This record gives sequence, C-alpha cells and structure tokens, in this order.
Amino acid sequence: MLKEFKNFIMTGNVIDFAVAVIMAGALGAVINGFVSNIAMPFIGYFAGGMNFEDLHYAMDGVEYASLAAAKEAGAAVIAYGSWINTIVNLIIVGFVMFMIVKAYNKTKAPVEAPAPAGPSDNDLLAEIRDLLKK
Repeated sequence: MLKEFKNFIMTGNVIDFAVAVIMAGALGAVINGFVSNIAMPFIGYFAGGMNFEDLHYAMDGVEYASLAAAKEAGAAVIAYGSWINTIVNLIIVGFVMFMIVKAYNKTKAPVEAPAPAGPSDNDLLAEIRDLLKK
C-alpha cells in the first residue's frame, strides 16, 4: 500500500497539480495586492475620489463615516464596495490566466493533421480480385 501511495504521489499529474495550486495562491496574493493598492485607488481617483472599499449600506439605517466605523458600532452592513473590489480582482485574475494559457499554447508544437487514410487492405484485395476477374 505504501508503494502504491508513493507511485500515486510521484506521478506527474499530482506534482503538476500541487505546483499549480501553490502558484495560483501566490498569483492570487499578488493580484489582490495590485487590485487593492494600485487599481482601485486609480479607479477611485477617476470616479471622483471615492474609496470603493468604504462603500457600504448599514442595515440599521444610520449613516456611518466608514465601513470600519459601522463594524465597530456593531451594525449589520452590506459591504458592496468590497464586493466591487472582488469583481475587479476576478476580472484581472481571469485576464492574467487567459494570457498565461495563451502564452503556453504558443509554446506547444502544433499538432499535425493525420495523413488521409488510404483504402484498407480488404478494399485493395477486392480491387485486385475484380481486376483479375476481368
């Protein structure tokens, strides 16, 4: 059983998957930092100086200065600004993954079309038989 487990772990697919998960986590952290620290302040500047992270709706009807103040007061809030950041994050992650897959596909050798199949052996034998009959 230990040998089977070792064979399972050491196969290329499991190792490739583990590396992909680790790289995806690291890439996600980098992109999340990019969205939070660069993209959203830039977008907020051109949207009239608003901070998307602070956009919220307090369920108790009281207007709070910031999302942190609402949470500190213990109010139930809908933090739709954080959701907007998450959507931007998703779009950027999707675009980066698209670019990675596109670059990977360019490195793969093009698959050559198989040669057109000729007549089968039975067809050739039948043709020879018919010619001999004539």
